[in-house]
Formats: sequence, structure tokens, C-alpha cells
Amino acid sequence: MKEVPAQFVVVTPVYEDIEACSKLFSELSSSYGSDNFNVVAVDDGSIYEPLDLSAFNQAGINGVIIKLKHNIGHQRAIAVGLSYVADHASDAKHIIVMDSDGEDTPASIEILLDAIESPNVDIVVSERKSRVETVKFILFYIGYKKLFRLLTGRTISFGNFMAIKQSALKRLVAMPEIWTHIAGCVLFSKLRVKKRPIDRGPRYAGKSKMRFVNLALHGFKGLMIFSEDVLVRVGIACASVAILSIIGMVLAIVLKLFGIATPGWFSIALGILFLVFLQTGALTLISLLLTGMVKGGTPVGKIGYQELIDTVIYAHPGRDSD
Repeated sequence: MKEVPAQFVVVTPVYEDIEACSKLFSELSSSYGSDNFNVVAVDDGSIYEPLDLSAFNQAGINGVIIKLKHNIGHQRAIAVGLSYVADHASDAKHIIVMDSDGEDTPASIEILLDAIESPNVDIVVSERKSRVETVKFILFYIGYKKLFRLLTGRTISFGNFMAIKQSALKRLVAMPEIWTHIAGCVLFSKLRVKKRPIDRGPRYAGKSKMRFVNLALHGFKGLMIFSEDVLVRVGIACASVAILSIIGMVLAIVLKLFGIATPGWFSIALGILFLVFLQTGALTLISLLLTGMVKGGTPVGKIGYQELIDTVIYAHPGRDSD
């Protein structure tokens, strides 16, 4: 990729979606000219519609196809692409992360690039100004943002569509959190982030591979990034409930000793309060255990992203596959 100087590099994950991906490449070429950008397309283990050079050749663009050995999910696929860019495209001024289905529109890249020119900005992210979604998705998203704010003390209002400076990319790819949740990693990085409202575009073709269960799992992975903050907040809440339970038990015993309690009331109240006390303790221990598992696990980055790559295919004449 160093042989083709570019103003920016587009990193996009592709999974069984070659029709939409081909449309994206054509739109990028029409909007910015084929010599002004490179594309790093990460084929996330596609079997039925594997990505090949025809999509690049038809659009007349340059870049690489990174074929993974197996499906690892779009977040890790993006992490592989960013790690590859950090190692092989250090000449690129900016890096654009976007989905390949058309919902992140090529025309919106200009908005991100304009904003990232500021010397006080490391990353520009896209906040959805408008979107067409089901009622179930909208309700889940609203509830998730409130839960995220409650448990982490931070606000998350953006996804994968973003522009990253080369200096910021080096920081991100060195963080193990990037293999769990891209947006969460950006928040956790303490880099200077600027938000830009951008409309969501329609899919070019096909249907989303993201089911509700996958969406929920993706959301909770964002919480895993801030597991220590979540542990502290859950611990404080559990401690508060435990203290209230102890106060309630003491009060129930006092009422019983003074003969104020009605028959059967004391044993029921004491039993319920004792169970609440035990459950809060168990919840705290479970939270502590999960936090240790999350922080103690070996991140993919420590193993090497190269181990996940099957083949790298260059979309330049005269280049061989690695």
C-alpha cells in the first residue's frame, strides 16, 4: 500500500455481502477519485459470497483484501484492519472506519475529514442524526444508552463510523479493548473525540446480518470495556441495599422484642431481608469475578493479529498475495 500515496484509508469489514460492498467501492471512487484513498476490506470468513478482486477492479480503486481464517465478528474484523493499516500504511494521513453496507455513506466522509483537520482533535465520530429502525431496536437503544450512562458514568452515542488520525491509530491498536468494542475503546482511550451529526443511509442491498441477540451482545461488550467502573457502581449499589437490609432486620428484631410485630410478620420480614442481603453479596462477588475474567484474559493483540489472517490480496497490478 505504501506505493500508492493516499489522503485517507478506508477500513471496512465485509461478511457475505459482496453486492453492497461493490456498490460502496463504486460510490467511494465516484466521490473521491481512485487515487485519493485506499481500501482495506476485511473479509470476515465469508463462505457463500467471498470478497475478491472483481469488486476493486470494477470500481477502479486500490487497496487490499484481508481474508480471515474464520468469522470473528465485525468488531474484531475492524481491529484486524486497523492493526494492518498501522503496520503497512503509516503514510496515510487519516483512517476512515465504516461499514460496507451503505448505511455509512461515502458522502459523509467529507464531514468527518473536515472536522479532523483541527489540531485539537484526534478522532471524529458520527452521531446518528436520523435513522430508520424498528420500534424494538429504538426502545432497546434508548434503554441501553441510559444503562450505559448509569453503570459507567459515560455517554455513548456513536458507532463504528469515524475518522482517525495516524497518531491516534497507534494508541488504539496498542489497547486490548479494541478487540472487544471499537466505540468503547475510543471512549476508554481518553483521546480527543469530536462528534458530528450524520444521517444514516439505506442499505445498498440485502439484509443486515445483525440479529437482536447479536445486537444485545454487542451492547454489553461495550460495558465490558469499563468493567472496573461497573464493578464499583454495582458494589456501591449492593452495599447500600445490604446496609438497608441490615437496618430492616434490626428494626424487625426490635419490633419483635417490644411485641409490636403481628404473628408471622417477623419471620417473613426477617427471611426476606436476609435473602436480599445474601443476594446483594452474591451479585457483588459475581461482578468481581467477571471483572477479573475480563481484565485477566489474553487479548488477541497480544497473540498477534497476523495469526487471524489467511491471505492478503493486493488490488494493485504487479503485486502478489502474501
